Amino acid sequence: MVLRKVPALGSDVSRRSLLTGLGLGLGALAGLRAAPALAQETPLQAMMRAQAVREWQDKFDAGSAAPVNQLKSDVPLLSPETASAIEAVIPQYQSIVMQGGWGRVSAPMRMKVGTRSDSVLALRKRLQVTGDIPAQAVTTGYGDIFDSYVDAAVRRFQVRHGLRPDGIVDKTVLDVMNVPADIRLRQLETNLVRVRSMSGFLGERYIFLNIPAAELEMVENGRVVERHNAVVGKIDRQTPVLTSKVTEINFNPYWHVPVSIIRKDLIPKMRVEPDYLAKNRIRVFDNRGQEIPPQAINWETDQAMQYQFRQDPGEINAMATVKITFPNPHDVYMHDTPFRDLFGDNNRFYSSGCMRLQNIRSVIGWLLRDTPQWPSQAIDDAIRNGTRVDAKLKTPVPVYTNYITAWATREGVVHFRDDIYARDGVGELASVQ
Repeated sequence: MVLRKVPALGSDVSRRSLLTGLGLGLGALAGLRAAPALAQETPLQAMMRAQAVREWQDKFDAGSAAPVNQLKSDVPLLSPETASAIEAVIPQYQSIVMQGGWGRVSAPMRMKVGTRSDSVLALRKRLQVTGDIPAQAVTTGYGDIFDSYVDAAVRRFQVRHGLRPDGIVDKTVLDVMNVPADIRLRQLETNLVRVRSMSGFLGERYIFLNIPAAELEMVENGRVVERHNAVVGKIDRQTPVLTSKVTEINFNPYWHVPVSIIRKDLIPKMRVEPDYLAKNRIRVFDNRGQEIPPQAINWETDQAMQYQFRQDPGEINAMATVKITFPNPHDVYMHDTPFRDLFGDNNRFYSSGCMRLQNIRSVIGWLLRDTPQWPSQAIDDAIRNGTRVDAKLKTPVPVYTNYITAWATREGVVHFRDDIYARDGVGELASVQ
């Protein structure tokens, strides 16, 4: 395949720089407003000017951000409305499957605004099948140029699949895009059952964490009031499905290292880095509560499994400033983290089963809202002062975690997530990461 190069453009390219890169300078931009074409205009410039005018008249650039922002609904994921929305889109995907599905898209390079390649033609057609790009944009103008229509459509596709909406088509985007239509249909059918089973009354106020999406919903009076990105369990240390109630908030907590982490992480680390515990302010205690010096433990054996490991509160504490506690047999909880950069990743599966929450201050403020002795200022003071203190909720708030990899909104927008724990019975999805 022969690729025709255009000047490289940044992912945040503006309309002006795009047109300039395609041969329209600032003078030509001004000429877009003029009635007659310039006499010295080349045929290429004339065609590009006509295409630019069409897109400007369509106001596609001006409105491209709005549809992306509207892809997420305020309807809770676990609700009768979501179940009905899934039922409504299943025939659409059945029709796609019956017509042979969608074609695969491949590209020898990353594609973004300004890319010119035959692969863009295939990309346009693929995005049309699932309604991410308007039908007229598939055949309008230069089909092999990654223009503003394609950019907006790719961002829409990325949002629907839980990917960072940067408009760049890389291997991750292509892997997700090339999941066969029949697999996506089976996901919708499987998750319809899951949503239906949890679509009863869950409480006037509750929090729900969708594990495959690594996202938390705060729900009140039947509507989502906030959503927060989360980090959840690795494939070999999975976050469990559970139902419980948040009973207290622990400010500046100690972190008691789980047995699984002692075995899999801490012992191997101490074998190569003897001062690891000291650097991370982790203390060792026996079953009588007596502190044991790390030097007294034979790290070449499993002797350490006999002891308890506790990290002091502070900035490097694994739970950072706060822990959200709810009774459950899995001994998991939600908490803050000193590693906040992870919330921007596409696949946020890094924990040992517990759930780290982005902007947790907003979550705990909402949870403690009806607890009089914990107004906003008291919460801020506890965090700022580093005080080790517990705040018991006046009224416990229900908390749910579940495994939903496909759903739809009442507007007909269909969302999919990777079957990260291979629970959908469609093995092809487990490798899409």
